[in-house]
Amino acid sequence: MIEYCALASGSNGNCYYVGNEEEAVLIDAGISRKQVLKRMKEVGLKIEKVKAVLITHEHSDHIRGLRVLADLHQIDAYLTKTTQGRTRIHHQPSKVRVFEPGDTIEVGSIKVHSFAKKHDAVDPCSFRVELNGRSIGVMTDIGTACSNVKEHLQQCHAVFLESNYDEQMLLEGPYPAHLKSRVKSDNGHLSNDQALKAVDKLKNSPLQTILLSHISADNNRPELALKTFQTVSDRYQIYATSRYAPSEVFTLEPGVDIKEQADQLSLF
Repeated sequence: MIEYCALASGSNGNCYYVGNEEEAVLIDAGISRKQVLKRMKEVGLKIEKVKAVLITHEHSDHIRGLRVLADLHQIDAYLTKTTQGRTRIHHQPSKVRVFEPGDTIEVGSIKVHSFAKKHDAVDPCSFRVELNGRSIGVMTDIGTACSNVKEHLQQCHAVFLESNYDEQMLLEGPYPAHLKSRVKSDNGHLSNDQALKAVDKLKNSPLQTILLSHISADNNRPELALKTFQTVSDRYQIYATSRYAPSEVFTLEPGVDIKEQADQLSLF
């Protein structure tokens, strides 16, 4: 059985859990160790199963809790060499395993496929976590759905997919012009409409569940993101993750229709 959960998803911190009965990985550690443990306990997940933390890029909302979490629990930390070089010293764990975007990282029975993406970081990447032939994607902080994103999204059974901003809210919102341009750029974030187009174009994909992630507190609302995806709700189960609390723990296993097993996530 595969379990996956968004422990935190937003500009105040990101951390995603994927695992099976014996071992698990975290994608990003942008919340404190205390919060990671608290949120895992709330949904019945155990830190002892976590064997690796894989970092997408050096921004603090993805790496803030890495050093303490990895060192105290003796969890392997994976960063690209360039990301490690740009990471602040107080966020760096005592031991780092270096990888390059495009590498497949084996953590016990778990295969983590890394790939380069477009974002305003030094060496940004995303991950597709494969267990028993099933794949869970973590695809946030993406400026555009490039060929790498499309290739790995096509193979996912479930995905944490960025749906960062509503275009009208961003246009009319409080951000200064230069920040609005940054968010909208090919090295920024995906809008609700851009995320929808990425999944709407999929053909013959095993994708069943989409968890809308990294939803902006200033330029979006979970209900707006969900409304955008209503047009594909007959093809996928759509949920919104939260920056304030963990999602439900979703499960994926052969022969189980996961469309019938999960309740709507709490909206914040």
